[in-house]
Amino acid sequence: MSIDSNLSDPRFAVDRPALIARLRKVLPPQALLVEEEELRPYECDGLTAYRELPLLVALPADEAQAQAVLKVCHELKAPVVPRGAATGLSGGAMPHRDGVVVSLAKLKKIIKVDPLSRTAVVQPGVRNLAVSEAAAPFDLYYAPDPSSQIACTIGGNVAENAGGVHCLKYGLTVHNVLRVRGLTAQGDIVEFGNAALDAPGYDLLALMNGSEGLLAMITEVAVKLTPKPELAQVVLAYFDDVTKAGDAVASIIAAGIIPAGLEMMDKKATHAVEPYVNAGYNMDAEAVLLCESDGTPEEVAEEIGRMKAVLEKSGAFEIRVSQNEAERYKFWAGRKAAFPAVGRVTPDYLCMDGTIPRKRLAEMLNAIADLSQKYGLRCANVFHAGDGNLHPLIMYDANQPGEVERAAAFGTEILELSVAFGGTITGEHGVGVEKIGVMAAQFSLAEISAFHRLKVAFDERGLLNPGKGIPTLARCREYTQTRAGVAPSAPRF
Repeated sequence: MSIDSNLSDPRFAVDRPALIARLRKVLPPQALLVEEEELRPYECDGLTAYRELPLLVALPADEAQAQAVLKVCHELKAPVVPRGAATGLSGGAMPHRDGVVVSLAKLKKIIKVDPLSRTAVVQPGVRNLAVSEAAAPFDLYYAPDPSSQIACTIGGNVAENAGGVHCLKYGLTVHNVLRVRGLTAQGDIVEFGNAALDAPGYDLLALMNGSEGLLAMITEVAVKLTPKPELAQVVLAYFDDVTKAGDAVASIIAAGIIPAGLEMMDKKATHAVEPYVNAGYNMDAEAVLLCESDGTPEEVAEEIGRMKAVLEKSGAFEIRVSQNEAERYKFWAGRKAAFPAVGRVTPDYLCMDGTIPRKRLAEMLNAIADLSQKYGLRCANVFHAGDGNLHPLIMYDANQPGEVERAAAFGTEILELSVAFGGTITGEHGVGVEKIGVMAAQFSLAEISAFHRLKVAFDERGLLNPGKGIPTLARCREYTQTRAGVAPSAPRF
């Protein structure tokens, strides 16, 4: 698949032998990968349709080594691509062909868990789920829970502002992070936020959440911990029509109910999931809603009663409520395993990430069905229904001529519809290289120019993750001209 980015930028003409020699002075021998067979595993992240072999890979063991790598790269004008667990789905960790991938996988210490302040301080390579495991003895947990939480890391979560099935009630990563420590492109140590409820000056902490490695390399994060609820139960509601299910989501929120989680899967998704995890889903349903309530037993009972009433009125033909923790985990297992489950029934897929107003969910699902017919590709819908964050899984076979291009065009139309419906092109996966061409569908040239000025304020030479997140103005003009049916009059980059 073609890559709309700045990976061919002539500014970067790196002397590879000189770079290797300098990096070997600041890293142990085993911490610098230079041979092609060593570099190949780093050529992509979870978006495998986009690949690039890096110039080198550095594996610092601590912040000091990471700082030394950045200083060398800045001096020699070598691009740097930070990398965590590479579970990202937008190509944000895809290498630069003239640059160094800096893997932060070795920075995986849980520095401190403080049950009194309900906080934890961790390095960026700590897995999302590991934070909750470390906090469990204190009846605390880390609320943001992406589907990849068994593997994804906190540093990557901050870089992409990850969400999860419980973000409706407990917020995204940005709402659960107190402080971020990192390194600028020059190798200077910076800190954003603090342990207090607010920090003086500009809110640069929020800026770091979702910055996709363009502004600083994260080396430490302080997160909020949430008390475990006394009880949590899940309601499974089955519908014979996706429109009814989409409308039910809007009705639940309109009734003043904010569930701990509100997720939806269509029939294609449940048919992929059920043989994989045996969650006990009704295979005849066109759509299933998972609605979780948590709190005291009295609060849960009252909220579930209200949700059931709304679901019944919305047309659910079957409603089930989890009776114990084992059954609750079983119900959630299917939703959590949706991505790998779909991966078992198709050679390849693209996972989109548009977000729309909840009231337009049914409209969007019908539009996606029409696009599936238009492009001749199957699409399973799995999404965070509570906040309108869609994850259509467009299935294709890269070995079949034209299918990659059709899948990309299908995905682009979904993102454009998301904007047209009053939403955004990304909810939690980031822009990376995948959506960089569609940024112009949402933002004006003036807004994108402002993004570039912000980038320059942090990274004047443009060395941190170049070609990601923010398109060039020429690329934006080309996108606008192409959509208007006019032949491009400006070069891409």
